[in-house]
Amino acid sequence: MAQPLMPHATASWLVDNTSLSFDQIAEFCGLHILEVNAIADDTAATKLTGRDPVRAHELTQEEIEKGQADPNHVLQMLKGPEQVRRTKGPRYTPVSKRQDKPDGIAWIIRNHPEITDGAISTLIGTTRTTIAAIRDRSHWNIANITPKDPVTLGLTTQRELDAAVAKAAKAAGLEAPVDTRLEGDREALIAELRGQRDQAARDAEALAAGEGETAPVEHTAETLFKN
Repeated sequence: MAQPLMPHATASWLVDNTSLSFDQIAEFCGLHILEVNAIADDTAATKLTGRDPVRAHELTQEEIEKGQADPNHVLQMLKGPEQVRRTKGPRYTPVSKRQDKPDGIAWIIRNHPEITDGAISTLIGTTRTTIAAIRDRSHWNIANITPKDPVTLGLTTQRELDAAVAKAAKAAGLEAPVDTRLEGDREALIAELRGQRDQAARDAEALAAGEGETAPVEHTAETLFKN
């Protein structure tokens, strides 16, 4: 369900200017009823300036009157605000990580030469000129570039990198590499979990059979005359 552009400010206006129930206001604004209650009690962190949803063309006066007459009426928005969508373009990278891009590019070039410059550009958020300079070692800072996993650097996600590798391998007619680095750990973990499950089952059976009680101690001559 579409929500007002400024839900808290809209809720504040509806609380002050209508007799709608808190439930109706909360549902229309996409808020929790306790938030609306806080706004009504002026216990919110800051005093909100109300926003008239009628003037904003998000709600009609007739719809408000229907809601005031019937507490069970669900307010219908006239139109939702325009949603902001990410446009196509280079990936945004925080300034603190931009210096790591050459290292990530060098790692991909070394480990996955089948990935095209265009795919690297999309994956890392860089230019083809930079990629070409690193590839032919004409980059101005080539002496200080050390190939590093772009996932570890936080430049991309493992899922995105794997998808790019698989796509490039398919286009080149190659078999996509399978990451087997964690196979041993995975098998060991599965074995450990199975052992814990079997032990828990044995403990439950022993408890049910009364075998969980402490077994009597068998005394020998050595233990009897020890003290």
